[in-house]
Amino acid sequence: MGKTPIRRIGVLTSGGDAQGLNAVIRAVVKTASGLGYEVLGIEDGFEGLIGEPHYRVMTSADVRGLLPLGGTILGTTNKGHFGGPRVPDAEFDPYSEAVQNIERLGLKGLITIGGEGTQSITLEFSRMGAPVIGVPKTIDNDLAGTDRTFGFDTALRVATDAIDRLHTTAASHDRVMVLEVMGRHAGWIALHSGIAGGADAILIPEIPFDVNKVAAYVLERDRTGSNFSIIVCAEGAFPKGGQPLYVTGNRLGGVGNFVSEQIEQITGKESRCVVLGHLQRGGPPTPADRILATRFGAAAVNAIHNDIAGELIALRAQDIITVPLEEACGYVKVVRPHNDLIRTARGMGVNFGI
Repeated sequence: MGKTPIRRIGVLTSGGDAQGLNAVIRAVVKTASGLGYEVLGIEDGFEGLIGEPHYRVMTSADVRGLLPLGGTILGTTNKGHFGGPRVPDAEFDPYSEAVQNIERLGLKGLITIGGEGTQSITLEFSRMGAPVIGVPKTIDNDLAGTDRTFGFDTALRVATDAIDRLHTTAASHDRVMVLEVMGRHAGWIALHSGIAGGADAILIPEIPFDVNKVAAYVLERDRTGSNFSIIVCAEGAFPKGGQPLYVTGNRLGGVGNFVSEQIEQITGKESRCVVLGHLQRGGPPTPADRILATRFGAAAVNAIHNDIAGELIALRAQDIITVPLEEACGYVKVVRPHNDLIRTARGMGVNFGI
């Protein structure tokens, strides 16, 4: 009798890092091992499938202690061979090579953990016949197809803690404190942390702002005895009639300083800006993110075990389900200007620069 073929599942992390990536890897390895699969951890995202594949065989012993660990032990990249759209007729097609390597490695399924860009690549793999399952990841919570992504809760806690700390120095010096948080196209972190931290103004990409109206609100607070103000703005927020601000190339940045300088110039009040940046991505995940990441990882393995492919693991209401990858690709989940969170914030007196 011949040997029974080894059943294998692959897993990779791609795009920006987020708290909970290692928790997903841990759940994949432990769940797959329990079902009799060998797990290959593909290194450095999709780049690990180019040329001679870069991977490591992972056992339950290899994922001990991963649950609270930030970052990703497999490495990640959001550049390289998959940085642009596929060109099938090109002299070198990285997609074809990657799909061939998935087959060559004997993977029953490949789990790709990442955001919209990652899942768009995954969708192309699926269309080429590769057995893939996507796991949603982004601290911005802007991935369509799922109610929540892991990493968001931790980033939200970091931003809210920053607002709490800024309140004391703002009140001590009668200052305006501007906090710039992440959020390229969607203002979920700014909106949630602004409400949780009691911010006075929240500026998001979905609602272009008038800085004069923000300044007028600051002065009105002064007249009513509130001599300091806290303003939270997403990095992608921009003034009416203007465009998002960029530091270099496609790297957003500067809106916080712009708002701070304009407020000081218009009101005469001392103003300071704090940019949280990558602090929002680092450190251990919150319990909520650890649980969600674990649920996603286990669900991805079970989907592959049940011969499901071409789908995204998603949280809908309180249930983990799978949805077509198409639902996560091509657009982002943004804040609707009249949703209940916006209405709630406005009811609390929060100014949106309109």
